[in-house]
Amino acid sequence: MATELEELIDFLSSPSPPVKKAAVDIVQGLTGSEDGLQALGSYSDTVLPPLSRLLGEKKEVSEPAAEALVNLSQNSDVAEKMVHMGMIRIAMEVLYKQDSEIKKLLVMLLVNLTRLDVGIDALLQTGDDKMHGLYFMKLVRSFCTSSNDRKGDAFEHAGSILVNISKNEAGRKLLLDPKRGLLKQILMQFDSTSTLRKKGVLGTIRNCCFEAESQLQNLLLVSEFLWPTLLLPVAGKKVYSEQDTSKMPLELGSTLLIEREPVDDPELRVEALEAIYLIAVQDGGRRALWSVNGPRILQVGYEDEENPKVMEAYERVGSLLVEGNDIEDTTTKAS
Repeated sequence: MATELEELIDFLSSPSPPVKKAAVDIVQGLTGSEDGLQALGSYSDTVLPPLSRLLGEKKEVSEPAAEALVNLSQNSDVAEKMVHMGMIRIAMEVLYKQDSEIKKLLVMLLVNLTRLDVGIDALLQTGDDKMHGLYFMKLVRSFCTSSNDRKGDAFEHAGSILVNISKNEAGRKLLLDPKRGLLKQILMQFDSTSTLRKKGVLGTIRNCCFEAESQLQNLLLVSEFLWPTLLLPVAGKKVYSEQDTSKMPLELGSTLLIEREPVDDPELRVEALEAIYLIAVQDGGRRALWSVNGPRILQVGYEDEENPKVMEAYERVGSLLVEGNDIEDTTTKAS
């Protein structure tokens, strides 16, 4: 005899729109509590397929279905089942339908699924030579062109997908391929007022900098955008002198000559400094940093800094810049 939960799941496939709507609302409500998530998680094999089918319906049904899937995907075991049943392909297809009204939720679902290695492989379409990287490049393009959408920033959370993908060597290879030009597009998004977007940009660039030993030249190809993205967050609040800025590229110097809003989030400052460290470990990277008067920026920023963790990150970079210091490659794993 079917349990109440099994009957509820059956109603998700009802031919009656009101019954289906009522069922998906109840399921969505259940995913808002730990007990409900646990109960539905034990029925994941039967609840996930009908929920995924509802993503293509009208907003009154697709929205609660998407919310339920986002909540369920926080459980890594359930998320892995979603990946294996093709949820990334389904989400991408619905996401790029012109009339889709649940784009933000679908992006959030992809964030959760790409926290898993199998999710990263699925999004990168690993193993499919013809399609490899297509989904990812579409998401990068959307992230970089959607910030001024009047309907709201549906792709704001896509920055977190980029961070997840950049933890993977194959993902970093795509991002650093100069022929694709993805890194430049992403760096330009650091001008956004959205903290989520800024975190996405810096987290992605930081992870890419773990390839600095072999990919330094490709990183420095986008120096015009790379150095402002990494150095402005750690430049402190001071208005710099013309003497200091005369030794910097125009993009950096012109900004530092005027009063500006500081980057208040210490996590962003730490990530910027970690990326600078990974570049500066390389001889060519240190030379590039000196060429934009980076050490002066780091000195001024350090004088303004009060957060102990950020100060420690400044000091780590500073140890590379002190003449006569032995350089130790103490890099940590991309995260």
